[in-house]
Amino acid sequence: MRTHRSRRAVTVAVLVVAATAFPPRHVEALHRPVRPVHTYSIVARDSVTGELGVAVQSHWFSVGAHVPWAQAGVGAVATQSFTEVTYGPLGLALMRAGRSAPQALRALVTVDPHPDVRQVAMIDARGRVAAHTGEHCIAEAGHRTGAQYSVQANLMEKNTVWDAMARAYETTRGDLAERLLAALEAAQREGGDIRGRQSAAIRIVRGESTGRPWEDVVVDLRVEDHPNPVRELRRLVRVHRAYEWMNRGDERMADDDVAGALEAYGRAAELMPDNPEIRFWAAHTMMLGGHEAQALDMFRQVFRAEPAWREVVRRLPAAGLLPPETADRILRATRRRR
Repeated sequence: MRTHRSRRAVTVAVLVVAATAFPPRHVEALHRPVRPVHTYSIVARDSVTGELGVAVQSHWFSVGAHVPWAQAGVGAVATQSFTEVTYGPLGLALMRAGRSAPQALRALVTVDPHPDVRQVAMIDARGRVAAHTGEHCIAEAGHRTGAQYSVQANLMEKNTVWDAMARAYETTRGDLAERLLAALEAAQREGGDIRGRQSAAIRIVRGESTGRPWEDVVVDLRVEDHPNPVRELRRLVRVHRAYEWMNRGDERMADDDVAGALEAYGRAAELMPDNPEIRFWAAHTMMLGGHEAQALDMFRQVFRAEPAWREVVRRLPAAGLLPPETADRILRATRRRR
């Protein structure tokens, strides 16, 4: 009777908290048919920055639409196996209401009529972590929790996948995105999903909310359908990093910090040396900063690759981004000789 009363109390607490954040139909969704998204994933918190992240790969179309959930200052969730998607929003709602990740997961498993087929992991903003692998998840299935992270997998080729993910996460140096990717790559090297691979996703949010959701997302990338989704996800993360450096360059340029802008554009160009836009704006900044010879050389490279960028130069003076005489000098100096 004691256990029964405890379970009833937890159930009531879950439904009350969930109902404050979601209409009744979302809570009732725990009783609906399940979605078979078998996969491997990781949830983690960066102990230095406080960032919260989740990354996943599956032989299922658009896994990023179902498995990964994260909210700045709250936590991250991965819900998979025979997926009950509402573990994501309800888990975040419970953690937002003050429950720890273990409390939130335990509460949802308690009211779930099918916990035996679920695989779920949660981490909260304080780094507390919890994971559940139901006894009827398709083998090979299991999870491993560590210091501020959890790795989990089901329908794997081998039962060593999640341990390989944990080792990779623990031993990889770099930011949270790099460590999450390393865990996914380790899973694939270990055999990964026995069915193959199709989609992947990564989502990272700030450790504390700014109150502006659009500024709280650090990385949010999805590969919907690809023969090597994890490799494609890493490429997209590299592109993302390049454009983040571009954004920093723009911000520093707006502050008249030409040296800082040059450094940021240079970092972007290193990440994507074949991207003409990155080189164009780096050249633009160099020109304004008085590094004319270097700038003109870069403009020539851009115009050879993409002649349409010459027209962009012509349009910059009207936008106040380049003195007319400077634009003329660029176009004259870079005119192709016949």
